[in-house]
Amino acid sequence: MADIIRGAVIGYGGAFNMGKGHASAMQSTDGIECVAICDIDPERTATAKEDFPHVCTYNSSDALLANDEVDLVTIVLPHNLHAPIAIQTLNSGKHAISEKPMCITLAEATSMIETAKANSKMLSVYHNRRWDSDFWTLRGIIQSGVIGKPHTIEMRASSYGRPNPNWWRSVKAISGGIIYDWGAHYIDWLLNIIDNKMINVTGFYIDNEVWDDISNEDHARAIVRFDGDLIADVEFSQIAKIGGPRWKILGTHGAIQSGDGNFKVWSELEDQPDEQEISYQGRPGPSYYQNIVAHLSKGEPLIVTPESARRVIAVMDLAEKSAKTHQTESVPYEF
Repeated sequence: MADIIRGAVIGYGGAFNMGKGHASAMQSTDGIECVAICDIDPERTATAKEDFPHVCTYNSSDALLANDEVDLVTIVLPHNLHAPIAIQTLNSGKHAISEKPMCITLAEATSMIETAKANSKMLSVYHNRRWDSDFWTLRGIIQSGVIGKPHTIEMRASSYGRPNPNWWRSVKAISGGIIYDWGAHYIDWLLNIIDNKMINVTGFYIDNEVWDDISNEDHARAIVRFDGDLIADVEFSQIAKIGGPRWKILGTHGAIQSGDGNFKVWSELEDQPDEQEISYQGRPGPSYYQNIVAHLSKGEPLIVTPESARRVIAVMDLAEKSAKTHQTESVPYEF
């Protein structure tokens, strides 16, 4: 490894400017710089060259991956391309970072992990929302014990509206389905605010009852059972005319509900207020790319390991299988 990690980005689409965001994060982080950007659209690589005049640009991932001067590649592509391009990247002798979600199926996630191990290369997933202040605050509240032992967690990202039919995120074969958009964030949050192991997943889907010209489902719900008598109920919908709080958590001695810039907390413990509001607090320590650099240069532990990202895919993949079979699906790993 060179003194400076030479990074690249595959995917420079205009939506959300995520490719530019990754390249900028590399440029602003000590120990890594972006040296190459790839997109199949020449107009987008022309834009990339304007944004970062020093980089080499490519219109083929094969051409970029043939460049031995690149150490690490961040993949910012539609969801169905994450696994094949990550595997190709790892087999080319480069470290790989995939945008979230890691991939679509549990089998793909496992193949990615096995490929990284076989090539002795790093694999990570850009679960940057583990740095969101509301997530970090909620995690701290739960771990403080103020509500006792959590037993029921409800989460939702629901609204009523027709998805854009001309966007790949509305196409199930590309996106993975409705649960793979916000679910990549919500389920990762869920699995990182608690330490309980998953036991099984039950899924419920409503498919094209309203938006019959959209291949993504209209509505998805996953019930996740954990050890310690803990149940999580996660809902994603385009046909929910009424909503509810993003978070509602019940514990043996209290409850938490998301508010406006804070969490409302109720507690039955004698040393705690009956009711209080706790404002968001940011996550201390290194940023995502700072951690990547520290891992590759100093051997420090990854904050976002590929195994932790595979847990998210397990919930989404098993929820869909359960919805089809009408059977609860057991989690096949020690999560």
